[in-house]
Amino acid sequence: MHGVKRVQYSQAALEAKKQRDHDKLKAYLALSDDVIARKKSHDMSNEAFELTTRLLRMNPEFYTVWNYRRDMFIESLFPQRSPSEVNELLSDDLSLTFELLKQHPKVYGIWNHRRWCLEHIPDGPSPDDVNGYRNSTWNKELFVVEKMLDADARNFHAWNYRRYILATMPFPPPPKSELAYTTRKIEANFSNFSAWHQRSKVLTTLWETGELDRVKSIEEEFELVRNAMYTDPDDQSVWIYHAWLIGNGNYAARLQFEITSIQELLDEQPDSKWCMESLVRYKRLLIEKHAENLGDKKALVDSCLELLAKLRDIDPPRRRRYDEIAEGIRSGNEMQ
Repeated sequence: MHGVKRVQYSQAALEAKKQRDHDKLKAYLALSDDVIARKKSHDMSNEAFELTTRLLRMNPEFYTVWNYRRDMFIESLFPQRSPSEVNELLSDDLSLTFELLKQHPKVYGIWNHRRWCLEHIPDGPSPDDVNGYRNSTWNKELFVVEKMLDADARNFHAWNYRRYILATMPFPPPPKSELAYTTRKIEANFSNFSAWHQRSKVLTTLWETGELDRVKSIEEEFELVRNAMYTDPDDQSVWIYHAWLIGNGNYAARLQFEITSIQELLDEQPDSKWCMESLVRYKRLLIEKHAENLGDKKALVDSCLELLAKLRDIDPPRRRRYDEIAEGIRSGNEMQ
């Protein structure tokens, strides 16, 4: 790395490090062999359970060991314990996985085990409060996942888990609060595809339930995404969200307005690939869905072909794709 002084190690220090690494590997392999042998012999003892903890701390991507651990929970640990004790056991495993996530935030096995733990939270603590354990645990999980997203706002594992938490909470927060959360994340960093995706999910729910006026809300969304486009025209996530708002292109006036706006941005950023791709897409929608109202269809076709020729030059790896789109436009085919 630039600006970092290179450290010179003596031959003795290098040999010592090599020996330590060798010893660690030897210990890991021995532990791994022991755990797998116990799994094959169906060992459900507390000792075996503790060994899986040790091994997963060393290698949290060892999915077979996670499965073995879950088998021990179901076959041995759960049947021997009361609901409060089961809840405590699962709480301990949630703490374990949180420790592991801080070092390995994108390991599927850790996130999957966390979900499994939640799915096995028992009823309680009383017949009058059957969701008490779940409500407490889910509220903690929402806090945990927000901490994870504070550390890495674009961690799609954390966003997927957040959607799972919100969808399964006994008493979830109102969708408008989640919309506000995505606003904060997007305004902090427009290049957050996961936040844009989450926003599309929340908005769909709010529109379907009538909690937000769809027409007014969409206008506000176009304004938000337009600001993002002008801030960073090379950010793909912004353009994908814009395309989602456009949808099937059923409204000619909207297409015309957005084409004009994007053309103004392209005039300022003449090499913007995403400006050109979006213009081609939206002009094709005009041609295919609103041809009867177009004054000069040929001008739109020629404009698309000109843009595709430029795209071939600035984005050579996708030349074939642009050629295919151009051929479709010339032959009058539908969008592909």
